[in-house]
Amino acid sequence: MSKDPKGRKEPGFTRHAFVCGHERPEGAARPSCLAKDSLNMMRELKQSVRDKGIKGVRVQKSGCLDYCEFGPTCVIYPEGTWYSLEANGAFDAVLKHLETGEVQVNYTLKLTE
Repeated sequence: MSKDPKGRKEPGFTRHAFVCGHERPEGAARPSCLAKDSLNMMRELKQSVRDKGIKGVRVQKSGCLDYCEFGPTCVIYPEGTWYSLEANGAFDAVLKHLETGEVQVNYTLKLTE
């Protein structure tokens, strides 16, 4: 039986962030998060988690999260909290959520505003 190279005893993460990495063709009826630089944001978020030494957190790209109009978008589990990374300060808010577990309400995805 294999041993986990990171020394983990149980599978899973305390928090898991998915950043939309969906790409639509040019001229598509809907926008895509990839065209809004979502992959660079995901890489920066992943590096920031490492730099801060936040343990038990996984940041990765996802397929389409279906809210590209509000994107780039991100969802954090297990809370199931959705964020738009469009606004100034949203990146730091998501990082704070990953670090503390506190939902940053001012930056959550709002579909009606």
